[in-house]
Amino acid sequence: MNQNPHPTTGEDAAALAARRTRKRYLRKHHPKGWRKTLRDLRYRLEYLGFLGVRGLLRMLGLEQSSRLSGAIWRHIAPHTSRHTRALRHLALAFPEKSDAERETIARSMWDNLGQVMGEALLLDHIIADPDRVRLADEQALEPIHRTGGQGVVVSMHYGNWELVSCPAGAQGFKLAGAYQRVLNPLIEQAVIKMRQPIYFGGLHSKGTGAAGRLMDWVREGNLIGVLADQRHVRGIDVPFFGHPAPSNTFPAMVARHLGVPLLAARTLRGEKVHFEVEAVEIPVPQTDDKDADIAAATAAIHATFERWIRERPDQWMWAHRRWG
Repeated sequence: MNQNPHPTTGEDAAALAARRTRKRYLRKHHPKGWRKTLRDLRYRLEYLGFLGVRGLLRMLGLEQSSRLSGAIWRHIAPHTSRHTRALRHLALAFPEKSDAERETIARSMWDNLGQVMGEALLLDHIIADPDRVRLADEQALEPIHRTGGQGVVVSMHYGNWELVSCPAGAQGFKLAGAYQRVLNPLIEQAVIKMRQPIYFGGLHSKGTGAAGRLMDWVREGNLIGVLADQRHVRGIDVPFFGHPAPSNTFPAMVARHLGVPLLAARTLRGEKVHFEVEAVEIPVPQTDDKDADIAAATAAIHATFERWIRERPDQWMWAHRRWG
């Protein structure tokens, strides 16, 4: 016999779960009373730590900071669960390589990521020296020149991806981009300020209407930069190292819809904090089947990414959940 005079339906249970989720979200992101006081104190302490690390790196100088940060990451990261994930992904992509070869790639990857983190706090030093970021082929941006600066540049977490847009800015293109919001607003503002010289058109936080604003920016005759090598749960599966990978269709969709050039780009790390940016145009079909056109261009992007990664696998970020 049912002792509950008001049985819960599936719809009621879903509504209850949604209310609980909303309550947890508000408690975390919009706390009140003592929770807000503690959160604000934590933010200030984190910001002081951020300023301390940045100050130390500035005293050390760009090249030494990059080298030190890389060494720290190379030493610590292999002892984390993300290293295990990276090795699993390397085995998926390179089954022909030995365990020792994949281990060497993973450790070099951590070194590169550490260098990126060290360099991120000294972006102004890199931008101030135009010789540090060179465009491999001066004609690579010609498709963007033909449209007067209108187009889409799609890149990946490779080399130092923060710098992939530098050549476009140096040639006068007005670039806008998207970024993952930092929870601490004090640190977020500092990070945006450091990146601002690269992104004349501004940086837009993901998930807050950024896609629409970026598309409008292109529609107005400008350029956007998008990182699109991570798993995208609302995307489509395209081949990547022989396996289906959920992929972001936004870059191809903007290029297809607005009829603008689509370029894939990477930043290849050289010696002593010097970089070379390579870019190639990705064909975007214009047929009666819009979805098929976008899928084909998205697959072509990832085929280019795969080719570049195979050349220097240690410079790509293997630790994120690319295949699901």
